[in-house]
Amino acid sequence: MQTVGELMTRSLVTITETQNLAMAEELLRLHRIRHLPVVRGGKLVGLVTHRDLLRAAAKCGGADPVQQPLWASDVMVRDVKTVRPDTSSREAVKMMLDNKFGCLPVVGADGTLVGILTEADMVRFAQHLIEDMDRRSLAAEYEA
Repeated sequence: MQTVGELMTRSLVTITETQNLAMAEELLRLHRIRHLPVVRGGKLVGLVTHRDLLRAAAKCGGADPVQQPLWASDVMVRDVKTVRPDTSSREAVKMMLDNKFGCLPVVGADGTLVGILTEADMVRFAQHLIEDMDRRSLAAEYEA
């Protein structure tokens, strides 16, 4: 059985509550990601998504972020559902599908952020499974 710890992304890009949304937007763009965990002392305190940034921009009416600075704490989701590294991938997928989550932050027993499981991680895993099924199918043809 696959676990979240085997599938999650370990190299994390994070922000703090006091970083501005211009920084958040830049990090999302540079790293080509859609989810930014918000941490305080290594522990998860929130999540800022690309959608949160779009919503904040719409509320500001396109105002210049320098004139109207917004911080991660202004838009972050605070009650973030998380999983542990030993959570089964089946359970994590169900949670993501049932709640329409694009990601699940992965935390250790002490609440320290250790990874993030994203839709892209799951698609990579699906690709691996499909390739494995194709190899087995091809091997079965040669055995027959």
